[in-house]
Parts: sequence; structure tokens; C-alpha cells
Amino acid sequence: MRRTGRPDPPSEAKQPGSGRLISLDAFRGFIMVMLTSQGFGLERLEQASGLGWLAHQFEHVAWEGMVFWDLIQPAFMFMVGLAMPLAIAARRKQGAGSKEIWRHVAYRAVMLVVISQVIMSIQANRPHFQLINVLSQIAFAYFLCYWIMKLPFRRQALAAALLLAGHWALFALFPGSEGAFSKADNVGAAIDHFLGLEYAGYYVTINFISSTVTMLFGVWAGYLMIEQHSHGYRLKVLAVAIAACFAAGFGLTLLNPMIKRLWTASFTLASAGWVLAMLLGFYWLVEVKGYRKAMFPLVAVGMNSIFIYVVSIVLTGWLDRAVGVFSGHYEFVGTLAPVAQATSVFLVMWYLCYWLYQRRIFIKI
Repeated sequence: MRRTGRPDPPSEAKQPGSGRLISLDAFRGFIMVMLTSQGFGLERLEQASGLGWLAHQFEHVAWEGMVFWDLIQPAFMFMVGLAMPLAIAARRKQGAGSKEIWRHVAYRAVMLVVISQVIMSIQANRPHFQLINVLSQIAFAYFLCYWIMKLPFRRQALAAALLLAGHWALFALFPGSEGAFSKADNVGAAIDHFLGLEYAGYYVTINFISSTVTMLFGVWAGYLMIEQHSHGYRLKVLAVAIAACFAAGFGLTLLNPMIKRLWTASFTLASAGWVLAMLLGFYWLVEVKGYRKAMFPLVAVGMNSIFIYVVSIVLTGWLDRAVGVFSGHYEFVGTLAPVAQATSVFLVMWYLCYWLYQRRIFIKI
């Protein structure tokens, strides 16, 4: 745990390069709010009249396609990449050399895997080794990204293309019974079976190969933010990147199905487009239009993202029962009861983040 000074207060808008970009903390906070609140229980409104379309957005698609809930993990990984150039630059400014930075990267990757095993074992109520939890996937992608971002930008882009092509080739060269992207017996599932790993939901460990590209998009966005550019220039670059990702991602679906559970190339690019669009929205609202105070509830969460993620995995069940003692799980409100209960549980976790924020305690790895 690292205790640091309080960040710049969310007050007036700043000019590019003049200080901390609150929009990035707010964006990270938004993603963590969605993740740790479990979508505020909205997926349970499927049977509610007129709300089925909304509920559908908060539950992963069964196989092909994409809804809002499928964008949460890409956004989480993107934000880790976005923070990398800023964090490394800060360490260099403090006098850290390449060896010290490398040791920190290796330490952080190992710790993310360890924390992943601990919290998933607690959730399963037994020792449960796995490598598909988002923290483990981040660890592998983070390690690869560190080495890739040391290359010139063109080689970074080439590395990203090769990762996507290599991931695609693995599935194409070793098809399952239903083809390259077979559900139960694709090459990723075969590798996991060989390693003695069995997962529900058709997720596979080798997703980290293509999700590294998701994180690289975050790295490139981080460089855009750390360099001296005007608001207008940053917005234009983001807009062009969004259009390119959508064109490439949705265009690839003619040959490469959009499957989040396998993190296919088309999913990687299309989801990057949506995540970049969210980043553009937050940047415009906060840094350009100056809505900083309004973002404080998100910033308080974004500044302690690892903390609230761990709390949500380990304590959500207990908090749900504890809050339910007093709320009666809001059965008296009818259809919206799951939303009210999930919101109440989340507010308890939000207050913990607020308590830490007020005391300038920010838990980092």
C-alpha cells in the first residue's frame, strides 16, 4: 500500500499539461463503479415491461456480438495501459533508472497474479488456481506492454498487428469440432485442458495475447495525454482512432467473429473504439467543458480502483446480506428491488473509497 498526497481537487478546468487530468480518474472511476456495482442489478430487469433492452446491456452476450457489459473488462485493461506512460514518466522524474522500473513492472505483474488467486479462491471458498480473472490477464498484458512500449511507435503498431494475427492464426490452424472458433474445443480450451485448467463460460487463458493490444491502445492514449498538445488536437486524434477501430473491427467480422469470451481480433478493435469513445466523452466533459466537481463521486472510486475491486469480489455477498437485514432487499418496491439493493450495497463500498480519499490514502501495487 502506498499513501500519497491528495490529488488536485476537482475544481476548475486546466489547460493541457498544467496538472493531473481529472478526466482519467473519472473515467477509471466510472468503469469501476459499473464493475463493482455489478451493473446496479439492471440485468435482473429482463422481465420488466419495457426494460428488457436495458437489462440486455448488462449481461454478457452468450457468444457472438457485443453489448455494454462486454466493454467493462476492455475498459479496465485500457485504463491500466493508459496509466503506464504517466507512471513510468513519474518514476523517471523521481530518479528511477531502467532496472528499478523493470523490477517494479515484474513485481507488479507477479502481485496481480497472486492477488487474483487469493480473491478468486476466497470467492470459491477453496483454493482455486486460474488465469482468466481480469487481474491475471492484466498481469500478462502489462508485462508484454512494458517491453513493446520501449519500441518506436511504428514497431509498437507492428507488434500489435502481429499479436492479433498470431492469436487469430492459432485458432485457424488448430480448429475445433465447430471450426476455428468452436465453443468447447477451440485451441485455447485445448491449451487450458493440457495445463489442467478448466473454466466455465468458454473463457481461455490465451486471451491475454489479443487483450495486450487493448492495453496498448491505452498506452498510446497515455502518450497522447502526457505530451504537450491542445485539447482540440487530442480530441481529433481520439476521433480518428475511434473511426479507424470501428472500421477495422466491424469490417473484420466478415472473416473473424466478434467473440469477447475468446477476445478475437474483431472484438479487440471494435471494443477499443467504444472505449476510446468513452475516454473522448470524459475528456471533453471534464478537461474542455470543466465539469470537474460533478465528477468527484467517480474520482473518489477511480483513485482507489484496486481497493474497491478487491472489496467487491470478497465482500459483496456479505454486504448484500448485511444491507438486506435493514432494507428487506427492497421487496416493497417491486420490480426495481434488485436495482435498489445493488445500489445500496455499492454506496457502502463507495463510502469506503471516500473515507480513504479524505485521508489521502491511495492503495497501489
